[in-house]
Amino acid sequence: MEAELHVQGYRRRHAAAWLRWLHIYVSMFSFAILFFFAVTGLTLNHPDWFGGAAAKPRQIQGTLKPEWVAAGEGRQVAKLEVAEFLRSTHRLRGAVGDFRVEDSDCSVSFRGPGYSADVFIQRETGAYEITEMQMGLTALINDLHKGRDTGPVWSVVIDVSAILMSVVSLSGLALIWFVRRRRVSGLVWAGVGALISFVAYLGCTTDLLKRSIFALF
Repeated sequence: MEAELHVQGYRRRHAAAWLRWLHIYVSMFSFAILFFFAVTGLTLNHPDWFGGAAAKPRQIQGTLKPEWVAAGEGRQVAKLEVAEFLRSTHRLRGAVGDFRVEDSDCSVSFRGPGYSADVFIQRETGAYEITEMQMGLTALINDLHKGRDTGPVWSVVIDVSAILMSVVSLSGLALIWFVRRRRVSGLVWAGVGALISFVAYLGCTTDLLKRSIFALF
């Protein structure tokens, strides 16, 4: 019996040590990215506090090779050449979000976090006009938080950070079971936090319902 209790005590201490190691080092490894998403949650919710409405428009005009966009039976617009010419000539950023071809004109959009550039091209002459918007640091980090126009690599970063955050949270919750003097109070505080979040959610849905009802009259 004594040997069995000794084994159980050893396993308990070993599990607690492993969870503590996991919680500490995963927290430190993911500190930068988790801190980033925490701060950008604030800038996203209150962009006006940080100058989020600021934008720097730039108007550009030019002409590209008419044969790249010339209309005619059986002729195709040289989309790659047009996009790369515009990108290299005017240092446009972001990925091509859309390339529309009409009878008399074309339009190309470049999209990136906190950035957009819209190009309108006349097919007859090759003349084009660019409206470029650089929306500042706050818009940039907010788009990174949302994963908007960020590409597949950043999408993986968001997924990994979500997994790491889950590991940190669950390992912290599991650790409380090994601290007997703090177990009950810790679980109570966890429950209070969850309850406050749920009440806030109910308040939000109630407010939205009221607004919907008032909008009908």
